[in-house]
Amino acid sequence: MSDQINNDLSKRMNASISSLKSEMNGIRAGRASPSMLDTIKVDVYGAKMPINQIGNITTPEPRLINIEVWDQGNISAVEKAIRESDLGINPSSEGTLIRLPLPQLTEERKIEYIKLAKKIGESSKVAIRNIRRDGIEKYKKMEKDKEIGEDDSKKLQSDVENLTSENIKIIDSIVLEKEADLSKV
Repeated sequence: MSDQINNDLSKRMNASISSLKSEMNGIRAGRASPSMLDTIKVDVYGAKMPINQIGNITTPEPRLINIEVWDQGNISAVEKAIRESDLGINPSSEGTLIRLPLPQLTEERKIEYIKLAKKIGESSKVAIRNIRRDGIEKYKKMEKDKEIGEDDSKKLQSDVENLTSENIKIIDSIVLEKEADLSKV
C-alpha cells in the first residue's frame, strides 16, 4: 500500500516538474524556438487547441518563427491568441503564413521574464508542497486507522519529506538555469 502511495506521489511531483519545464520553454531567451508557443491555445473549431495542431511551426532564422496555418479561416484566431499571450510578439501574415519576428530583448523585458520564471517556479513549489501534504495526511490516516504502526508512519512521512526536498531542489535548479539563460542574452 505504501509503495502505491509513494509511486502516486512521485508521479504527481514528476508531472509538476514536467509542467514547469514546459512553461519555462515558453519564456524566450533571445532565440526562436517552436516550444515558445506551447503554452498558447487558439480558440478554433469550438475548442482551445495548441498552435502545433493548427499548423506547421518552423524557425528559419534565429529570431523568426513561421507558422504555416493549414486552414485559412483560422489565421485571425491564431494571430489573436499570439497577441493576447505574454510573449510580446506582434504577428504579421501573408496568406496562410504567419511570421513572428522576435524583437531584441531589452533589459526591462529580461527583468520581467526573470520575475515570471521565479513566479512559475514558486507556483510549482506550492504544487509539490500540496502533493506532500496529501501524502503525509494519507500516512497519518493509515496510522490512525491502525493499518500501519507509528514507526512506519514516521519513516514513510520522512520519505515523503525527502522526495519533496529533492523535487524542490530540481525546481530551484530549473529556475536558476532559466535566469542564467535570460541574463546571458
